[in-house]
Amino acid sequence: MLLNIKLLPALASLLLFCPLSVLADEKIKVVGLFKNKAIVTINGKQQVLSKGKTTPEGITLISANSREAVIEINGEQRTLVLGSHIGSEFSADTTKKTVTVAPDSNGMYMVNGSINGFQVEFLIDTGASLIAMNKHHANRIGINYRLEAETGRTYTASGIDTVYLVKLDKVRVGDIELRDVDASIHDSDHPHVILLGNSFLGKLDLQRQGKLLKLLK
Repeated sequence: MLLNIKLLPALASLLLFCPLSVLADEKIKVVGLFKNKAIVTINGKQQVLSKGKTTPEGITLISANSREAVIEINGEQRTLVLGSHIGSEFSADTTKKTVTVAPDSNGMYMVNGSINGFQVEFLIDTGASLIAMNKHHANRIGINYRLEAETGRTYTASGIDTVYLVKLDKVRVGDIELRDVDASIHDSDHPHVILLGNSFLGKLDLQRQGKLLKLLK
């Protein structure tokens, strides 16, 4: 089919300014992850995203490290790991929140998130009933658990701990946020990392894709 040469400038202009939502069949793929930077292919072209910068296509890198990148597109945030992509499924259903997590070198599923607006790192633990943290985590976040929480006792690997049961105002992982989430605070150094337990995970749909773990709200 021959294309009218007179239409070429107009066609080029249309493609240049076409919004990303129109190019929904094209994929945004993560091909490199670094601290505060991510290398992605957008509509087949490779770009380096820097934290806080927005591309001409309207994609903003919120955060990045060697494991994952959080990007914002069309007003929605997505957490992507190396090799994951966004295609037509993202623009078709922006109400479904998804976080994909890859295991680290020890086979653990670590993911960045926040508690009451404070940035934290979680270990995904489907064997934990609640989100669990030690007293140092709680103090850093600013949870006044000694005055406000219900107390109890529990067995741990290091012995018997005093535990405080609290409600967290909001817990966020990627673009998934839940409010009024039950948590336990151990009056000790255990656990060493904040456990993302079933008081959060139980309200999501967990799916396995090979080694990847997908959290869906």
